[in-house]
Amino acid sequence: MDVALDPGPILGSLVAHAVPGVEVVDASAGTVRRAVRFSTGPAVVEVRVGTDRVVVDAPGAPGAEVAALVERWFGLRDDLAEVRAHLGRNARLAPLVAARPHLRVLGHPDGFEAAVQTVLGQQVSLAAARTFTGRFAAAYGEPGPGGLTLFPMPAAVAGRSPDELQAAVRVTHARARTLASLAEACADGLELRPGADHADVRARLLALPGIGPWTVDYLALRVLGDRDAFPSGDLVLRRALGVDHSRDVVAAGTAWAPLRAFAAQHLWTATAYAI
Repeated sequence: MDVALDPGPILGSLVAHAVPGVEVVDASAGTVRRAVRFSTGPAVVEVRVGTDRVVVDAPGAPGAEVAALVERWFGLRDDLAEVRAHLGRNARLAPLVAARPHLRVLGHPDGFEAAVQTVLGQQVSLAAARTFTGRFAAAYGEPGPGGLTLFPMPAAVAGRSPDELQAAVRVTHARARTLASLAEACADGLELRPGADHADVRARLLALPGIGPWTVDYLALRVLGDRDAFPSGDLVLRRALGVDHSRDVVAAGTAWAPLRAFAAQHLWTATAYAI
C-alpha cells in the first residue's frame, strides 16, 4: 500500500505496547508481526512500515480482510491534508504538524486486547502493563500459527471469577474485577471496533466497575476510530500543554475539534520524541 507515514512514532508505540507472546516488533527492521483470527481461520500477519508505504505479508489470509485490518490499524484512510489544514491554523499545534505532516493515529487490530491492556495499564508503567497483559494472554489465549499466541476471546474469560483472574495475572482484586466485568460485557455483545455505536460503547464501558472517562476516551481514539476522541484526563497531555488540570486540557482542545484525536497524537509524539 502506497501511503505517506511517519514510521518513528508508530514503531515506538508498537514497541511500548507489544504484548509478550502475542505481538513481535522489530523497530530496526520496521516490522510488526502477530497472529490474527480471520473468517478462514488464524494466520500470521507481518507489516513493514516505511515512510511512503506499508508492506503486508499474510499468507493464506483473505486479502480484503487483511486490507481492512491494516487500514484501521495504521489509520491509512485518514485525509492528512485535512488534518494539516485544520490543526495547522492553531499556534500551539502548527509547529508540531509542520514537523510531522504524515503523523497518523495508530489504531489496534484487537479491540478486546486493547481494552484489557488499557485496564491493566491504569496507574502503572507501560512495561508493567505489558507484563500483566502477557500473563493474561498466556493464561487464557490459544496457541496460534508461527509460534505466536492468539489473544483470548472475551468468551474464554467471561464467567471466570475475579479471584481466578487476580491469581493468574497477579494484579489487585479491583483490577481483576474490572477484567471480569469487561470480558462479560464483550462476550454479551459489547463491540470494541470502528463502526460500533460510539455512544452505546461509551455508556456500557462507563457502567463497568473500574472504568472511567480516561479509559473510555483512550479506547474511543485507538479502537473505535473516533477522530474527535480526546482523553483530557491524560497526564502526558497535561504535561505537553503545561497545565495542571484536565479542565485546562478540555479548554485547549476546543479549538481542535472535530480532529482532537490527531491533536492528542501530535502532543503525545512531541512529548515522547522531544519535538
